[in-house]
Amino acid sequence: MKHSLILATLVGALCTPFVAQAQNKATAAEATAMVKKGVAFIKANGKEKAWAEISDKNGPFIDRDLYLVVYGLDGVVHAHGANAKMIGKNLIDLKDIDGKAFVKERVELAKSKGTFWQDYKFTNPVSKKIEPKSMYCEKLDDAVVCGGIYK
Repeated sequence: MKHSLILATLVGALCTPFVAQAQNKATAAEATAMVKKGVAFIKANGKEKAWAEISDKNGPFIDRDLYLVVYGLDGVVHAHGANAKMIGKNLIDLKDIDGKAFVKERVELAKSKGTFWQDYKFTNPVSKKIEPKSMYCEKLDDAVVCGGIYK
């Protein structure tokens, strides 16, 4: 019995950092809700105001490792919640560590499907490590609004 208690305590102590880390990561449901919130905000307030609000690191469109990115259908970044330096840049040819042209694919999926999930690898702004990511996106007129989760 004593050994079981010690083992259970040890296992619990070893797992605690992983549970805490998992709780700090956004979920697929939270990403979907954030994108829908962003789309509604754009419709209600117009693109110019929305792009600024989405790009505000202290604004309502950033939550832990979850943030929104808005691309034009040409690959130009209109808003970016994690890296304002990307705004105005055409990232259509940007590739992940595996060589996947994820922005080009994202724009093509937006044109063909409208709403979708996309997998690729990207640098997590919280951990600063390249991690598998899944991005939920919705097409809105001539743009695609996306928010993703790190797996």
